[in-house]
Amino acid sequence: METDLYKSDFIDEFDTSGSNQSLMRQRNERLVLTILRRQGPLPKADIARKTGLSAQTVSVIMRALERDGLLERGEKLRGKIGQPSIPMRLAPQGAFVFGLKVGRRSAELSLVNFVGEEVAHLIQTYDYPTPELTLNFATSAVRELSQNLTPAQRHRIAGIGIAAPFFLWEWAGMIGVEPAKMAAWKGFDLCAEIARHFDFPAYLGNDASCACSAELTFGTTETPPDFLYLYIGYFVGGGLALNGTLFTGRSGNAGAIGPFPVITRDGAQTQLVNAASLIGLERRLEHRDGDASHIVTQSKSWHIDEDVLEDWLNEAVPALARCVVGAISIIDLPAVLLDGNMPVTLRAKIVERLRAAIHDLPLSGLVPPEIREGSLGARARPLGAASLPLSKRFMLDS
Repeated sequence: METDLYKSDFIDEFDTSGSNQSLMRQRNERLVLTILRRQGPLPKADIARKTGLSAQTVSVIMRALERDGLLERGEKLRGKIGQPSIPMRLAPQGAFVFGLKVGRRSAELSLVNFVGEEVAHLIQTYDYPTPELTLNFATSAVRELSQNLTPAQRHRIAGIGIAAPFFLWEWAGMIGVEPAKMAAWKGFDLCAEIARHFDFPAYLGNDASCACSAELTFGTTETPPDFLYLYIGYFVGGGLALNGTLFTGRSGNAGAIGPFPVITRDGAQTQLVNAASLIGLERRLEHRDGDASHIVTQSKSWHIDEDVLEDWLNEAVPALARCVVGAISIIDLPAVLLDGNMPVTLRAKIVERLRAAIHDLPLSGLVPPEIREGSLGARARPLGAASLPLSKRFMLDS
């Protein structure tokens, strides 16, 4: 175990042995923090109106949260009748969290402050992930990034979130690795192993679902409360947001979308992961040019032959459209957010084409959702991992 340097017990999980009054107080504190995180700085009067709590109760809560270092006062708002109001906002130094993204080609650890700003990050690339390699990177990177914090800031480390693909051992064939080299993942509890090294909690989530959580936690204030989330990475995945909360389902894999059944241009049955993942674009580029490393190592700008890109889009977009129509036929979702590890220009192109492709499918009895771009891009998964401890310890579940 690490030393008390990593001990963090402020506003911890609900103490079920305490009184109902204590539980209600903690619930109200989380309610206020959740509203401020999603809507931005607000005066106390607005917070009271949005929460339904009395002005006196809100004042007590705000003083406690400010005393705990989780809130701070903004600039006075003038120009209205009466005394100027002072908006309250989340304090960047209020807490720090780690977000570990485990990918098929790289692992990345981000240190994030209470408002979602990335303080520092480290990345390690590899041919394929193994439990030992991932665990060693995570533990050493946490220690290294912790040195960027003062002792007082280290005391405010609230946890580490882990965004990793579920069933990693099943992807060996798709990434060109012998199954035996990935078999060690089966039965390996990465979350428990990481938690064993530190005195703060660890939380695990599906990588694409975590990206959805990042949109809810760190996205724009215009993020809708209900939406299907599509994330196009090396493998396509997704998440489902209901009532402003990530819905993970019985096994934690709800909305993952990768296994969704689709039909290829040749009429064969396959899964969405085979049709709309960046691995498909990578293989096309390798077949044409012999090298596609640039779409794996950086996401801001790509120089791709238009014919190759069009061939991939013509397979990926119709498959995504079938997934969207299938989803809205079960849940009447008003919006779909699409993001990915790609240039923003390509993301915009996919969104535009997806809007049109949906209307090429039978929509009788359905209300087509609004198709929108996500706001976080390549940072969505590590930020999504970081959102797990923040959500678990400082926000309401619904």
